[in-house]
Amino acid sequence: MALLEVKDLKVYYGVIQALKGINFHVDKGEIVALIGANGAGKTTTLHTISGLLKAGSGSVIYNGKDITGVPGHEIVKMGMAQVPEGRRVFADMTVAQNLMLGAYTRKDKAEAAGILEQVYTRFPRLKERQNQIAGTLSGGEQQMLAMGRALMSHPDIILMDEPSMGLSPLLVNEIFDIIRSVHEDGVTVLLVEQNAKKALSIADRAYVLETGEIKMEGKASDLLNDEGVRKAYLGE
Repeated sequence: MALLEVKDLKVYYGVIQALKGINFHVDKGEIVALIGANGAGKTTTLHTISGLLKAGSGSVIYNGKDITGVPGHEIVKMGMAQVPEGRRVFADMTVAQNLMLGAYTRKDKAEAAGILEQVYTRFPRLKERQNQIAGTLSGGEQQMLAMGRALMSHPDIILMDEPSMGLSPLLVNEIFDIIRSVHEDGVTVLLVEQNAKKALSIADRAYVLETGEIKMEGKASDLLNDEGVRKAYLGE
């Protein structure tokens, strides 16, 4: 059964149609990649799913419930978290304060403390810097903080928007290892990524988005070897 279903989703920015009736699904336990060029509608798709943007028409079904139009903070309570493009950490707050904000849906303080320790185990660098102001962290550390903050809500599915953006190749590999590790711990992942080669290398399935429409879909391994995809997105 699909954990997440997007049905005929249309989104507008004024008179500009950003999404033109897209359909896709993410099954429980999968990593699904959404790839495409800048301006294809990838971030718009994630923001509409997570309640940050209003759908023009169509529906978003999560865990069998229609969540189209449900406010973002309510969607987080249902078990969905998002790692936003550009990290969006709270620059003037400490690492620990940023992480605890991710647990605002958790009323049980002992439970939140337990999740915090799990996050510190996954990201030892964040534990070392827990009292450091987030804005002084490196780009890679801020990306880890954004991921850790999302994991603090103990999500069933995590939406990741361009996690490798602006990072060195070494850090990109580290971030993708972390995504794989999060998935192995039972979290379903919807990954938006311009680094198509890396995304397809860890995904189960993938969709190619072009100017607001899904043009291709299939097993990630098949798309990785598709000549059209290789020329358009892999620089080969």
